[in-house]
Amino acid sequence: MTISFGLRNVVDHVEGLREMARVTKPGGRLAVCEFSTPVNRPFRTLYMEYLMKTLPEVARAVSSNPDAYVYLAESIRAWPDQEALAHQIASAGWSNVRWRNLTGGIVALHIATL
Repeated sequence: MTISFGLRNVVDHVEGLREMARVTKPGGRLAVCEFSTPVNRPFRTLYMEYLMKTLPEVARAVSSNPDAYVYLAESIRAWPDQEALAHQIASAGWSNVRWRNLTGGIVALHIATL
């Protein structure tokens, strides 16, 4: 089961993870690629400034739908960090949950088995 940059948009993502587990055969795998939290504090601060201030300003100037970028920034900011998402995946019935940070943690790839 794979989902990339979509779990954040599921109304109840923990219930979505449970449903993924329900329809996956025993031994099946889960891969979640999603925005996350940069691990380096100074980089995280710069990234959040960009995400919450610069991105919406640029979107207002060049996009026909700037509200989509405001939603993107807010949904990323509100999303659980790597460890919290790993706990949510485990609580939904998946095991051997682990993650790999990509781009300094801007994105994380979580892997689990059923």
